[in-house]
Amino acid sequence: MTESTAPRIVFAGTPDFAVTPLLAMAAAGFTPLAVLTQPDRKAGRGLKLQASPVKQAAQGLGIVVHQPDSLRSADFNEWLSKLQPDLLVVVAYGLILPQAVLDIPRFGCWNIHASLLPRWRGAAPIQRAIEAGDAESGVCIMQMDAGLDTGAVLARTSTPLRADETGGSLHDRLAQLGAETLLPCLADLQSGRVPAAVAQAAEGVSYARKLDKAEAEIRWDEPALTLEQRIRAFNPWPVCWCDISGERTRIWFARAEGAGSSAQRTPGSIIAADADGIVVACGQGQLRILQLQRPGGKPMSAREYLQGRSLTAEPSLAGPARTL
Repeated sequence: MTESTAPRIVFAGTPDFAVTPLLAMAAAGFTPLAVLTQPDRKAGRGLKLQASPVKQAAQGLGIVVHQPDSLRSADFNEWLSKLQPDLLVVVAYGLILPQAVLDIPRFGCWNIHASLLPRWRGAAPIQRAIEAGDAESGVCIMQMDAGLDTGAVLARTSTPLRADETGGSLHDRLAQLGAETLLPCLADLQSGRVPAAVAQAAEGVSYARKLDKAEAEIRWDEPALTLEQRIRAFNPWPVCWCDISGERTRIWFARAEGAGSSAQRTPGSIIAADADGIVVACGQGQLRILQLQRPGGKPMSAREYLQGRSLTAEPSLAGPARTL
């Protein structure tokens, strides 16, 4: 690659989060030679094969798409080597890159990671940051190595977390921030300047384990603030839920109130239910439910939910405070 020559890039990504940087790269003149994405999966009620969001975006840009089941075959290594890539850009691809693949591009593999490394290495950094009550999050452009998000950082950008931040809102903001952070790095590479790689700090390492649907069940004996943060983190997936009047009810938005103990009230007891929300006693403080969803219905406000329904202030029906 000579100075001012666009680097030869292969892009690897699968979900919506990866579409934003892919489109930004193309718009800035860094259109990849090829795109790697996961094989089509069955989805929807009809279980029909569906292309990943990245595949759909790449096809719209006229980019060659490759969907290997594994990156460990000799055929794949030969295919990638023949492209003679300067760089492989990886964004939420979903497959582990073996060392043989990491070694093929001239400048290695860069990953857009949705956290301020070394905090929240792993699968769900966006949601875990909100769930933990972090004050900020951000993105890192990381030089990939064989470890789990352990590579040196080429660039980072931080952003404060809003009081009403959800997993969905932060996902969208970090996707855009990732694209904005990546492009100057690519411009440097095009000009013959390789961004300086800074090793991650040994302190402050944490791991963002994959989200599990079982975590979404609300336990009222936990502190109200913990529940609020989890509800926001798990919006729009997997969405927290509890049992209200025998119905598995999704909770989309709620607000913690009162930091003190609610020992006088059984966790799960309804303290109030009116147009301003459904207030429930928790292990510490109380939670005001603002938006919820009945089975088969659409998300609605507490006011809408309570029309034609009456929730009386009474203790929970089952311990330890799983149901209202």
